[in-house]
Amino acid sequence: MTGKADRTRPRRANHRPKTPPSSTRKRRPRLRAAGAGAGDNRMQQPLYLTTPLYYVNDEAHIGHAYTTILADVLARFHRFFGRDVHFLTGLDEHGQKVMQAAEKLGRTPQEHCDAMAPLWKQVWEQLEIEYDDFIRTTEPRHEEVVKEILLRLRDKGDIYQEKYEGWYSVFEERFFTEKDLVDGMDPIGGRPVEWIQETNYFFRMSRYQDWLVKHYEEHEDAVIPSFRRNEVLGFLRKPLGDLCISRPKSRLAWGIPLPWDEEYVTYVWFDALLNYYSATVSPPEGARVSWPADYHLIGKDILTTHAVYWPIMLHAAGIEPPRHILAHGWWLAKDAAKMSKSSGNVIRPLDLAKLYGADPFRYVLMREMVVGQDASFSEELFIKRVNSDLANDLGNLVNRVTRLVAKHFEGIVPEVEPRAEDPLAELAGRTAEEVRKLVERFQIHAAIEETLQFVRAINRDLSEAAPWTTVKSDREAAGEALARALEGVRIAAVLLSPVMPEKAAELAGRIGAEVKERYT
Repeated sequence: MTGKADRTRPRRANHRPKTPPSSTRKRRPRLRAAGAGAGDNRMQQPLYLTTPLYYVNDEAHIGHAYTTILADVLARFHRFFGRDVHFLTGLDEHGQKVMQAAEKLGRTPQEHCDAMAPLWKQVWEQLEIEYDDFIRTTEPRHEEVVKEILLRLRDKGDIYQEKYEGWYSVFEERFFTEKDLVDGMDPIGGRPVEWIQETNYFFRMSRYQDWLVKHYEEHEDAVIPSFRRNEVLGFLRKPLGDLCISRPKSRLAWGIPLPWDEEYVTYVWFDALLNYYSATVSPPEGARVSWPADYHLIGKDILTTHAVYWPIMLHAAGIEPPRHILAHGWWLAKDAAKMSKSSGNVIRPLDLAKLYGADPFRYVLMREMVVGQDASFSEELFIKRVNSDLANDLGNLVNRVTRLVAKHFEGIVPEVEPRAEDPLAELAGRTAEEVRKLVERFQIHAAIEETLQFVRAINRDLSEAAPWTTVKSDREAAGEALARALEGVRIAAVLLSPVMPEKAAELAGRIGAEVKERYT
């Protein structure tokens, strides 16, 4: 197909993947799908895609998994579309919680981070995440950039020292005002706060409020979806205070030291938010990546820090803000309740991935959530979706076609001439183009449904042709119908491969095909 995957042609269909000798290759009709990105100049441009940094102390939950799988799926699709993609994820390793966790285990903070980081990498490996860079905020390449930006801001008068007092949340590692508190607890997690008085350094964030408002008014897609951008603008209608960017070492010693005052370390949020830029200053050897980030993916709960603090910090330092910040919703329990450890309804992604497989888990997350909206998740819903889409629609089609080819054509796809008019081939073209458009709009759930509609059309075409019957009287017509169906299966495998990379390759292997990494 134009805009099709670079691949070898399917040669043998069987119940198990086989690689027949080249002499068995037969020519069959190709369902040529119109260009996934052909002629689109944007598809030739490099793409820099980032997730938030995950807190090194945390255990990966369904929210972490969703953000990272979504980023991986987008990266795989855009590589298919011909773009040079650089996908960054990583860990936030500084702060009071890290220091306290290390102390409890009798470790230094660095030892604790070094022990935890491989566990996160294992999670992503098991969920088939293929990132290009994994940054840790304890790496020298990051610390050097943070110090350079701090000096840049101080030299231009954007950092000052002042005595401060307020309600402090150890868990959130931030101060709150009296009016921020909810029933005397922090407004984010409802946890206890303590009154703290100390001298700290502050960043003149308020100086750039008007600039940020103008930026979002002029760039309507800077925050996606649009209602999240409206939330940010609503937040910015109130006066924006300055940001405390330090912690005294007497209270917290684990952090990046301020380059002009060794008695203080950098506030963990200020430090961590600069990683997306610092990763481009010193990328892995051979990587091609440049700032700004094209798409930065986050959960809606950290929208303010990423859509207000971060762009202002960058702008003040003379660095462009990210082009697009995409804030997705929350995964809720079956009864629409928020998942929490105390409620006992937290989904542990590796448990489901180990039980049912990583690809079905990836598939259901991408299929069920409309990006930007909340979605519900339960094991019951998971099983129902997998059975409906993957077992019934796709699995039964593949089983039926491969059995017929094995039974009537010795497992070799028959040689047939392409039809002058082929509605299924035309549908394949429209499907591939529509999938590309939907992916560009972050509508992964709809792109999957578009592909499944194509699978259902293959099933209808096969039922109408009834090769199990016509093979007795018109072997050529039966062969053409089966060849057409197998080519449709191959295209479906290509279109689903960013979502289910292993299963798509397995599916293609069953029909002697191969799914490679790029559209041509």
